[in-house]
Amino acid sequence: MAETLTLTESAAKRVAWIAQKQAKPAILRLSVEGGGCSGFQYKFDLAESADGDDSVSETDGVKLVVDPISLDLVSGSVVDFVESLGGAAFKVENPQAAAGCGCGSSFGI
Repeated sequence: MAETLTLTESAAKRVAWIAQKQAKPAILRLSVEGGGCSGFQYKFDLAESADGDDSVSETDGVKLVVDPISLDLVSGSVVDFVESLGGAAFKVENPQAAAGCGCGSSFGI
């Protein structure tokens, strides 16, 4: 059985803010695509709803949804929102990633 995904409070607040600005539900979809400098890359989108086979976790009323194929590559991950001098971005702390890149948006297993 896959481990759960966690959306931090910081990430939940940011998703809620973005969703309000775009008049959409506060549902963040995390998916994994082939590509990036390390083999796979994370993709974030606002979703209208969760699909029937999605894994769903919730923090402060904000949902994080992941499709079954992507879940195999990100199970046990924590999705955070970080702000620094270099900018602000969602960050995935993936315990399965054996390699990553400097930008933090791609990984290898």
